[in-house]
Amino acid sequence: MKAYTQMSAEELRSEKQDLLKRIDEFKAMNLALDMTRGKPSPEQLALSNDLFEGLKDSSFKSKSGADVRNYGVPDGIVEARELFAEVLGTDKDNIYIGNGSSLNLMFDALMRAYVFGEHDSEKPWGQIENRKWLCPVPGYDRHFKVTETLGFELITVPLKEDGPDMDIVEDLVKDPTVLGMWSVPCYTNPDGYVYSEEVCRRLASMKTGAKDFRIFWDNAYCVHHLYDEPEKQESIPDILSLCKEAGNASRVYEFSSTSKITFAGAGLSCFATNEENMKHSKKYTSVQTIGANKINQYAHILYMPDLAAMKKQMSKHAAFLRPKFELTLSIMDKELNGTDTVKWHKPNGGYFISAYVFPGTAKATVAKCKELGVAFTPAGATYPYGNDPDDSNIRIAPSFPSLADIEKAVEVFCVCAKLTAIEKIEEAL
Repeated sequence: MKAYTQMSAEELRSEKQDLLKRIDEFKAMNLALDMTRGKPSPEQLALSNDLFEGLKDSSFKSKSGADVRNYGVPDGIVEARELFAEVLGTDKDNIYIGNGSSLNLMFDALMRAYVFGEHDSEKPWGQIENRKWLCPVPGYDRHFKVTETLGFELITVPLKEDGPDMDIVEDLVKDPTVLGMWSVPCYTNPDGYVYSEEVCRRLASMKTGAKDFRIFWDNAYCVHHLYDEPEKQESIPDILSLCKEAGNASRVYEFSSTSKITFAGAGLSCFATNEENMKHSKKYTSVQTIGANKINQYAHILYMPDLAAMKKQMSKHAAFLRPKFELTLSIMDKELNGTDTVKWHKPNGGYFISAYVFPGTAKATVAKCKELGVAFTPAGATYPYGNDPDDSNIRIAPSFPSLADIEKAVEVFCVCAKLTAIEKIEEAL
């Protein structure tokens, strides 16, 4: 295939006519396909259908002696804290267990800082004028919405294959009104990149204008590998240890959950942080709640007592996800290679594929797909305020649909991406 930008006007017209014929064929199919969100499929959810079976003959007693049916143990049963400590490579005393949503924990942590400040703050964040938050892009739309809702100015930082552009980050954090930064360090949403150790160390050690600067380290995908081969399972260092070594022990709140491991609607979540942050957080969480659902914590531990058991569960998930990712990528290879219209990265884990269509055509591509009955995440959603300055990035979520639906949806995407690229090129002729 010849690159579209190298084609003559006549060659472009011929290619366009072929694409329009395929568009007509798709219209006749009356498709209704959804590729918008990274949800587990019904088959994945069914893997945990016996999650609560262990409760039938259980003692309902944590190994600490606590009755999980009763009040108490506000920071989570010790077994659940030990499990997440093993997953995140930290100590159980650094772990606080919540209910199913890690996003809820993130919002609450920001609200505490907004209303009360952090333990090392001079005043509550809500009283700081022109407060700012760094957002590596493309990134997770729900992260951006949280800080936008709390009145932060969202500052974009380019995301490279080894993490955020640290030269830019280190310059921006000199500003004392830059109070924090979002990070999805392992299998980034949506690109599937993994932060390098060098980037992690620079984040831990960089000098910041705000002494209470915080990184919200959303480590949701650290066990979400697509492949069982160890060499394809990427990882990151323990950020809490790196921050402590660098003299910035309070810099990070780390988050994780089992939302895509057991039940998305009934999982466990946690945050991990150092002693000072934990003590400060518990001062307010102890007022907010008597504790998360300990019966659910106990059921999870009976079902999945350690990291080895979790890895077995994740291998089962990968068996469903891997063919969907590989099918998506193979169709993109077949349809798009050589056209010089779309770029993408092949991830080894996570839930998304990030496609960069011809600049200035993402919104048009998504709109054309929608006209043909295929829904994708809105163009721009991976950027703060929904504004992708290049109008290029589109997040593809292949986890939920069937293989047959993915095949049709990705073909539609590729054809629409090529057609909008031609239309954009023609405008310049």
